[in-house]
Amino acid sequence: MTITRRVFAGAMLAPAVPLVWAEGRKEPGPVMQRLSTYMAEAASRPLPDSVVLQTKYHILDTLGAIVSGSKLAPGAAALAYARTHAGGGRATVAVSRLTCAAADAALANGVMAHSDETDDSHNASRSHPGCSVVPAALATAEQLGADGQHLLRAVALGYDIGTRVVLAMGGAEFSYSSSLATHSIAGNFGAAAAAGCIARLDARQMRWLLDYASQQSSGIVAWRRDTDHIEKAFVFAGMPARNGVTSALLVQAGWNGVDDVFSGADNFFQAYAPQGKPERAIEQLGERFEIAQTDIKKWTVGSPIQAPLDAIELIQARRPFRPEDVRRVTVRVAPSVGAVVDNRDMPDISLQHMVAVMLLDGTASFHAAHDKPRMADPAVQRERAKVQLAPDEELAKLLPVRVTVVEIEFTDGSKATERVTAVRGTPRNPMSQREVEEKARDLIAPVLGAPAADRLLATIGRLEQVADVRELRPLLQQA
Repeated sequence: MTITRRVFAGAMLAPAVPLVWAEGRKEPGPVMQRLSTYMAEAASRPLPDSVVLQTKYHILDTLGAIVSGSKLAPGAAALAYARTHAGGGRATVAVSRLTCAAADAALANGVMAHSDETDDSHNASRSHPGCSVVPAALATAEQLGADGQHLLRAVALGYDIGTRVVLAMGGAEFSYSSSLATHSIAGNFGAAAAAGCIARLDARQMRWLLDYASQQSSGIVAWRRDTDHIEKAFVFAGMPARNGVTSALLVQAGWNGVDDVFSGADNFFQAYAPQGKPERAIEQLGERFEIAQTDIKKWTVGSPIQAPLDAIELIQARRPFRPEDVRRVTVRVAPSVGAVVDNRDMPDISLQHMVAVMLLDGTASFHAAHDKPRMADPAVQRERAKVQLAPDEELAKLLPVRVTVVEIEFTDGSKATERVTAVRGTPRNPMSQREVEEKARDLIAPVLGAPAADRLLATIGRLEQVADVRELRPLLQQA
């Protein structure tokens, strides 16, 4: 039969007959049922007091990363993007006088949050939850007029969902064997969950939310070749924050989707992680809060460099030394961990450079970690030549716990060794409230001023009493 234009037009005018895929008629599986129900109830479910406190710490830590990151190259790129899309939106772009649509503000603030290595990290899922979850939750909360308690619950949920999806894919082991960026995947699902919580989506809408998050899940580890941290900030934070807000607002606007993207034909795990175990996504859900399993970094450098700096500080405390007293520094780490920070072009993710700075300065400040010209300083290069990265297969057996052994050989022939099994700021060796606040103040005050920093810290401290999240805007924007 020849299909003429008239036949085609007639077909178009015929009564619509819905096409229903066989998979669409199935009930969601038990994993999706449990997950979507938990997500839908999160907005009205009280959090344990300890989790509320941890959530405040991570929100504050992320805001500090956003404010300080605004002055770095990725932050400048984020603000330039926001300027081209400003006007008419309800969501704040930090360290500016701009407001944007929620998705654009989430992208800009996300990029600023991961402008460097200041933000938090979740070791077991190989992700940085805060830099995507907090910007997405904040932008959606401003868009929809949520209060502070709602924001706290949404952020905690985002950490729970994003990290668990990657754990279900295989966690750190999957990350080390795949070209997919687990940082982006966890951020994508975490941001979607947080934004969906703010939007008060019901259980079925949460299932559609996860469907749209799955369709937007992307990112590959080509970011390792990025020398300016701009693409990395987009992959880790800006893109997943934007995607999460988009997923939530699409569903809130009435879009539907696949009822269970985690099972059935061509599901998310089949596409991305065929050996994954979807049931891990609901493991201890409501009992183990992943925000309490997420590190807050003491040092504003890449995660694999945290332990070596801790070790040198501990050695310095028991045996003070000068740079000229040191003949050699040997840093032993798991091979896959060392590869991420081995002689990188960016100061804050170059292990050899940051160890050299630690030897010279006795500490590793935010400024020093972002002073790229200093990498060419002869004094730094002299100390850097003393640093040897030694990949250790025995330490690889302990992953995802990143154990580091640092040995300093002195010019008098003596040696000092420190084995770090729990980095400062990890759940096994947490920072105190004072340390968290001092870090945030040091990051925020140089940019927004000490009074604004103090007001922001105080407001986050009473966040559950804040009637409208938009109260944070004047505290985050520059006069």
